[in-house]
Amino acid sequence: MLKKFYLGMILAFFAFAGLTFCSPPAPANNFKFTTEEHIMCLANNMYWESRNQSMTGMRAVGLVTMNRVKDERFPHTVCEVVFQAPTIESWRGEWIPVRNKCQFSWYCDGKSDKIPSVDSNLYEILLKQARDIYYGTKYNAIEDFTQGATHYHADYVYPEWRKSKTQTIVIDNHIFYRWEKVTK
Repeated sequence: MLKKFYLGMILAFFAFAGLTFCSPPAPANNFKFTTEEHIMCLANNMYWESRNQSMTGMRAVGLVTMNRVKDERFPHTVCEVVFQAPTIESWRGEWIPVRNKCQFSWYCDGKSDKIPSVDSNLYEILLKQARDIYYGTKYNAIEDFTQGATHYHADYVYPEWRKSKTQTIVIDNHIFYRWEKVTK
């Protein structure tokens, strides 16, 4: 299953970095993602986080994901960022994300992550958009209209973390924030 593969990659990252959210730490794996897999992770994140938003809103989610990849406080690849989550060991001995505790809610909401056939055309568009964002941010060839946002939330929720971030823009019903870097 694709989720297990990606979860293994995330666990490997946390095991390597010495970060643990639960005990015992997950066993390290050495998964490598292809560029196309990263683009697919980005498209999936854009779809599940913002499929009910405008194309600008969906692109903004993609930019937030890429801004996290560039920020040393987050994992360093798209798939690692998308699937970042605390984990627990299941009764089967598999490491799984803690439900409703993921960086991006769709990843551990307990629902299917299969793109509905009714949205196959939208998903194809998002794959192209994800490819543009992936390469555009990599080569600084795309404008980041989120102004460096690394976080966002829907306008009908009020997460505590918002108080420590700088609001940058509102798009559709998402409010975007930048996590300022502390200089020493």
